Amino acid sequence: MPRTPLKALPAPAPELARLPVQERLLAASLRLFAAQGVEGTSVQEIVAAAGVTKGAMYHYFASKDDLLYEIYHRLLSRQTERLNAIADGPGSARERVRAAAADVVESTLDSIDEAIVSFRSVHMLPNPQRAQVRAERRRYHERFRELVEEGQRDGAFRDDVPADLAVHFFFGSVNQLGTWYHRDGGLTRQQIAEQYARLFLAGLGAR
Repeated sequence: MPRTPLKALPAPAPELARLPVQERLLAASLRLFAAQGVEGTSVQEIVAAAGVTKGAMYHYFASKDDLLYEIYHRLLSRQTERLNAIADGPGSARERVRAAAADVVESTLDSIDEAIVSFRSVHMLPNPQRAQVRAERRRYHERFRELVEEGQRDGAFRDDVPADLAVHFFFGSVNQLGTWYHRDGGLTRQQIAEQYARLFLAGLGAR
């Protein structure tokens, strides 16, 4: 009995072809999630865009949920590492708050597709992964709040506004970056980050 010839895999996009399989799957899923949403993307579309088999995908990721979680986890991990370096670094509390505020804006804009996918879809994760995401995000916010509280204690910021409220207000605006930011806009990422940091510090009211 003649064998059925194996169906050739579709070639991945040239910019993905050199990536290891795991990174290729993440890059392909990010591109598809950003363009058509998580719900509108099938596993078959992901593996076709990555140029791999479903078996190869399931070797690394059990489902689309795992891909979505990894996209958000990597973004937040990078930002947390940067925040910790700033918080533990030199400078006054005011200087470090300013640097941290500018950094989270710039790093979000640098990874705007990851940020958009995460903000739109992270609520769709199953409970265990959603709880893990919330815990990671809470740790980031708490470290950021501790910086603001340090500035309040040393008199750099007004202390009649709760630091937690100020931080939630600031991150509410950061989470909206994906609704209006365009890479070809009139302001650079650095300029936007600088303006956000200035507005945040003005709201904290230096004394």
